[in-house]
Amino acid sequence: MDIYNVTSVTQFILIGLSDLPKVRYPLFVAFAIIYQVTLVGNGAILLAIGTEAKLHTPMYFFLANLSLLDIFCPTTTVPNILHNLLTKNHSISFVGCALQLYFLVALVGTEVFLLAVMAYDRYVAICFPLRYSVIITKAHCAQLVSGIWAAGFLNSTIHTISTFSLSFCRSNLVNQYYCDIPQIVALSCSSTYAAEMLIFVVGGISAFISFLTTLISYVYIISTILKIQSAEGKHKAFSTCASHLLVVCLFYSTAIFTYIRPSSSQHSPARDRLISMLYGVITPMLNPVIYSLRNMEVKKVLRRAVYGRMCSQ
Repeated sequence: MDIYNVTSVTQFILIGLSDLPKVRYPLFVAFAIIYQVTLVGNGAILLAIGTEAKLHTPMYFFLANLSLLDIFCPTTTVPNILHNLLTKNHSISFVGCALQLYFLVALVGTEVFLLAVMAYDRYVAICFPLRYSVIITKAHCAQLVSGIWAAGFLNSTIHTISTFSLSFCRSNLVNQYYCDIPQIVALSCSSTYAAEMLIFVVGGISAFISFLTTLISYVYIISTILKIQSAEGKHKAFSTCASHLLVVCLFYSTAIFTYIRPSSSQHSPARDRLISMLYGVITPMLNPVIYSLRNMEVKKVLRRAVYGRMCSQ
């Protein structure tokens, strides 16, 4: 429903999936399965890293934080999606929408920064292997991770306050299956120029710095790998960063498209929903698959854990 000619909006209607009533049960099953696979996959990565002493290294410390983010990020949206599909109730309160947006933007922003830090970690490991343990210490790792989590939530605080300081007095129909900045800003009946510029400038600068850090790191990484004489040495060096590179490509190809532009009103809503679903739901499910399939140490630990569990039963 729409709300016109009233002073304020007290709730929003998420219409992203409500226009597909005939497939809501298949969608419910699909989202439920994807969410369960995401929780199990990332939980297995956390279990492997937590229980195996050999994996208590900076690279796996960063990977554990990535798995945490990949659990938290879909948790901000998928349970509400499942509830909406099951009950046909697509409303969300004003406060609930603000909280959902706040945590989603914070987690996505933190993941952007984390991927850049992980690229820097691989750069030091491959380009300066003898100095790696001196540069990337446990204290340094803790400082980096604390900083990126703080930066992610600070960035989200700025955007959330800016977005929900706008006036909403016309429509309350959110053309998305969760609360996101572009769709909420598009509903405002006040001037959105400042909010859109904030999204473009602050979000764009944050994404650009993180992307540039990642890009420069991999330029040096690839340059160093190409200088290695033996094919075995090249393969070994590349294998340490191949998983991260795949995750970076998957994440940036979807997330930047969604967040770098001021408004989605000039784009296809169906395409916007598809892309946001890719980075918000599918990517967190694929990340543990990518790391477990391409990382022999993780595969060995997971295989040993599964085998031990079967034997104990």
